[in-house]
Amino acid sequence: MSLKSILAAKSGDVICIEPTADLAAAAKLLSTHRIGVLVVLDADCRIVGILSERDIVRAMAESGGTFLQVPVAQVMTRNVSTCDVNDSTNTAIDLMTKGKFRHMPVLDKGRLVGMVSIGDVLKWHMETIREHLRQLETSLVEFELIRL
Repeated sequence: MSLKSILAAKSGDVICIEPTADLAAAAKLLSTHRIGVLVVLDADCRIVGILSERDIVRAMAESGGTFLQVPVAQVMTRNVSTCDVNDSTNTAIDLMTKGKFRHMPVLDKGRLVGMVSIGDVLKWHMETIREHLRQLETSLVEFELIRL
């Protein structure tokens, strides 16, 4: 199953921020949109980082009360793993598990088209498993009826 299926079921909105914005603006965006991560884009709309709630908490612990004025670029994760819209959900799970992160930008021909979380991918897998179980149950019932 490709990530395209997951993105089709989600809102297509990816909330982004500039690296020069401060953490106060980032925290406001996270809160307003009730999300856990922002993609950091440069002026050419290239991914230069990702900023998670975890990054903000770490900055708060290190900087104390002045952390809200710190630029996003100072605390964002710079080495961002991405996946392609045609990658399998298994590929996404492997990348997120090995990299120990929960959110990953999804690209199509190098352009940002969405964001998936490990929760999105696991939910998709669980729904697929449930559907297979329902089909198996239906087949078993039909088999039992034929045997009678």
